[in-house]
Amino acid sequence: MSQNIKNSLIYIFYVSTFFLSIHAQTAVEETPTADHIKTIQFISEEEFSGVPILKLGEPFTLEFDDINGDEADYYYRISYYNFDWTPSQLYKNEYLDGFDEIRIVTYENSFNTLQMYSHYTLSIPNEDTRALKVSGNYMIEIYNDDDEVVFARKFIVHESLASVKVYTKRSRNLNFINTRQSVHFEISSPRKILRNPKQTVNTLVMKNNDIKGAITNLKPQFTIANDLIYRYDQESSFDGGNEFLFFDSKDIRASTANIQRIELEDLYHNYLYKDVVRANRRYTYNPDINGNFVVRNLNAENNNVEADYVWMHFFLECYEPLEGGEIHIFGNFNNYTLDESTKLKYDKENAIYYLQKLFKQGFYNYKYVLLKPDGTIAQGFISGDFDETENEYTVIPYYRPPGGRYDRAIGRGIGNSKNITN
Repeated sequence: MSQNIKNSLIYIFYVSTFFLSIHAQTAVEETPTADHIKTIQFISEEEFSGVPILKLGEPFTLEFDDINGDEADYYYRISYYNFDWTPSQLYKNEYLDGFDEIRIVTYENSFNTLQMYSHYTLSIPNEDTRALKVSGNYMIEIYNDDDEVVFARKFIVHESLASVKVYTKRSRNLNFINTRQSVHFEISSPRKILRNPKQTVNTLVMKNNDIKGAITNLKPQFTIANDLIYRYDQESSFDGGNEFLFFDSKDIRASTANIQRIELEDLYHNYLYKDVVRANRRYTYNPDINGNFVVRNLNAENNNVEADYVWMHFFLECYEPLEGGEIHIFGNFNNYTLDESTKLKYDKENAIYYLQKLFKQGFYNYKYVLLKPDGTIAQGFISGDFDETENEYTVIPYYRPPGGRYDRAIGRGIGNSKNITN
């Protein structure tokens, strides 16, 4: 074999490897939150639970606590991603006006609390980061002086180029008619940008803004004028679940409807009443805030630094066989993440599952879920699945024109299952 042929083959090999590496990119995951970082909140003009969804040009604030309380230095980094959360081809100056990798300079120490902590506030835009220039998927990372990421959060920025109508239906499959909710929606664009939609349009469908359980593989079934119609049944269905449970620790020294007793050690300990399995009971409507939480101290003027931390004790009576699974508490208090801090332990002597976890004072939604050995989450194993459950569904369409280099989030639609129909 001549040297020229060898060189050509080597060149082809490296070029092929390069393009394969581009197409083999995997979706980015959020960095697990460090143990000393607590109560991460996005705040904007809208209230939301789960992944934040912001309008392009809308200011927002990220807040969090460091319970080490040592006024450590933290910095932020903003990255942009494709619809499927793979790295984007855009350079930073194409999606960001200004700079990131800047130190967070606004922080306060807690006041009149048993648990010392430092409360950090990052507002965007600011004098360094002036604007996010395009719509789509973003992630913000917070890291320390050693360039160690202490937490990361995904968020979505959308434009208003398309209107989205969202409504819920009961399943057409009789096996699931009483347990699942199917999301139907229509995307309308008066600007007629939705041409060849099966190649240019993607959609994200979320229940209660939990992006980890989102449906992302739906294509329009047909079009009517400028409307894309999605009327799937099983493909766009979610288990109905049940209403979230709650506790309110706005006054950690006084019992509320869900707190059985209180003890003071190094910090206050609040013991909740025992919860039971609801999967084998009838559905009962109980208003919730769809997994969200609100920080508040009844006796404080500034909840950011005057709300204390309290050890909440959970108890669950459960006799169902877990078959190697684990029971966890679940909610937006930690971005719907299951880890060792949310895992309940089993007290064989008293035949009860229990957990203690640190929470900042406030009103919290939570529920118990089963983490199966294969990594899937059975949200209805403890709480049950009911078609009557009130859930909020969000649909975001993404558009990338032929030859485009990024996925624009062109709208946002919200529907609620309290208006569910057959």
